[in-house]
Amino acid sequence: MAPLTIKLLGTGNAFLPQGRLHSLLLIEGRALIDCPPTALASLRHSCISPSDIDTILFTHWHGDHCFGFPFILLERKYISDRDGDKILNVHLPGGGIERLRVLCDLAYPNSLDESMNKVRFDEREDGEVNGMPGWEFERFPVLHDEEVDPHGYLLKHESGFLLLHTGDSGPCEAIASRAGACDVVVIELGVPEYVDTPYHFSPSKLTTLANDCPATTFLVTHTWLDDPACERPAILTDELPDLPVNCVHASDGQSWDWDGSALISN
Repeated sequence: MAPLTIKLLGTGNAFLPQGRLHSLLLIEGRALIDCPPTALASLRHSCISPSDIDTILFTHWHGDHCFGFPFILLERKYISDRDGDKILNVHLPGGGIERLRVLCDLAYPNSLDESMNKVRFDEREDGEVNGMPGWEFERFPVLHDEEVDPHGYLLKHESGFLLLHTGDSGPCEAIASRAGACDVVVIELGVPEYVDTPYHFSPSKLTTLANDCPATTFLVTHTWLDDPACERPAILTDELPDLPVNCVHASDGQSWDWDGSALISN
């Protein structure tokens, strides 16, 4: 089996810590989890054409997870897919189609109607991932602001590889009950220890979950922490917390291969 590749194109939370674009996961070079405002910039930085993206899976409707969608459609329409040959598959929670239509009309009134006809929307809660042969998904509710309909995704490859993406969520049974069976969990670390909120993971909350699932690798994203490799002065801090050994506090552009038994950094 050829290795499965996952890449974190962006690792920052909504406020863009130094050296980080908004959190964005790329799977097999073809599928994105969410489409944040910096999605196009993230693709450009990795020399990936937006027309190479076959699938987007949306977790919820906060702006840092969906406001890049109109720009991806515009780029495909005017640059990378001018002939309109490619269909973009979009998995999203129920009612999300209308949200995206409104967003596109606000961004560029009347200019994306034709592009929306090149999008295949799918509001199923589980099944085959459109545009990604060999992959299945389950979308499930998580603990975040209810107004934005928050969900996570459990993605299973035909090889047996299990990938969990928590979206934006604090600790909840939906995540805890699935994480231990997964090979990889892409998890947000949205707030420092001194912020008291049920809607995000803090270092201590992530530590508890990671210790409960020692065989699972946790890739940390959506972080408030500035990247230690960035030369610009830190906004809050670039001192990464001490996390369990099965946690990887990722940087933008990091990628890994799953070779069937282990996650290998590229």
